[in-house]
Amino acid sequence: MLKFIIKRLINLIPTLLIVAVIVFVITRIIPGDPASVMLGPQASASDIHRLREQLGLNDSMIVQFIHYLNGLIHLDLGESFAYKESVLTLILERFPNTLILTLCAFAFALLISIPAGVIAATRKGSWMDYTFTVTSLFGISIPVFWLGLMLVLLFSVTLGWLPATGMGDTGEGVGAFIAHLILPSITLSTIPMANFSRITRASMLEVMNQDYITAAKAKGVSRFFVIMKHGFKNALTPILTVAGMEISSLLGGAVLTETIFSWPGMGQLVVEAINKRDYIVVQGSVIFLAVLYVLINLLVDVLYKVVNPKINYDTKGGE
Repeated sequence: MLKFIIKRLINLIPTLLIVAVIVFVITRIIPGDPASVMLGPQASASDIHRLREQLGLNDSMIVQFIHYLNGLIHLDLGESFAYKESVLTLILERFPNTLILTLCAFAFALLISIPAGVIAATRKGSWMDYTFTVTSLFGISIPVFWLGLMLVLLFSVTLGWLPATGMGDTGEGVGAFIAHLILPSITLSTIPMANFSRITRASMLEVMNQDYITAAKAKGVSRFFVIMKHGFKNALTPILTVAGMEISSLLGGAVLTETIFSWPGMGQLVVEAINKRDYIVVQGSVIFLAVLYVLINLLVDVLYKVVNPKINYDTKGGE
């Protein structure tokens, strides 16, 4: 296992290099000049030129990329144009908020979708199966930004039950924080909830048709024990695969949700940086999320071994 982990960590280097090149090129082709945005429309051409010189924007693309790559090698994500702070400091200030929102959405998705998928599989062809299947398709198809706005319109504007934006003041207590967390968590959890439900159902259907399940039923083992002990345990591997992908996607895909609900996380930081043409913050945030994505996938691969010790790491590592 140690050899496998080391190999995956080494493979992280070319992955991050490719991500660095892509995000560098994309941020440079975005229309707009950071110096002009920072100084405003009243700034003179000489002031803009002077600021561009200070920020290193007058250097060629190759020189800028070399400086950026040199910073990455030394674990330095650079300094923000707009905030005048270290990018890593800005990320670490906002990331806990994104992590809280992501984990709550992930937990909500698991608590709803896993039982739904198991019930749908064990009652195949019933009205419950059809209901959960249609609901899953609806969850995948519905646009996140539309759902978020509809939830705000219903629960905040019309009913007045829940706050629409922000994450609350720490002085208001835990209850206020949870109230601010409910709507963005539901919005963010919709797609992973639908995916978990579908994958759980498909995996359980495959497992429940195996011979050892039939044998367990023939021996008179209780239905609940057959489903949970023999069925669900052996259906966990594809669910873990989706879990790793979904939690990574939630971390990187919270931009829309955080923007709709003004949640002060990394998604909102990236949107603000794009509006201000703060290339350095955008680049650093994408690299940070790329590292998390790879590390989470590595953790999922390790969990495979815990769930199924028969997995061959040499084979898996070569995929």
